[in-house]
Amino acid sequence: MESILQRRIERLRRKLNKSGGERGFKDPKVIRMSQELDQLLNQYYEANRYQQLSFW
Repeated sequence: MESILQRRIERLRRKLNKSGGERGFKDPKVIRMSQELDQLLNQYYEANRYQQLSFW
């Protein structure tokens, strides 16, 4: 089942790719989106890490 966090990540990833293609990946707005995506990915990996640890 896809989580809300996963949907946010995919939506932002698509937006980032589109904006990067249009504005360039050095554009400040694109860089901010990239940083936001990094934060979401870190949240996702942390959540999954604890789920995997609780399995053992």
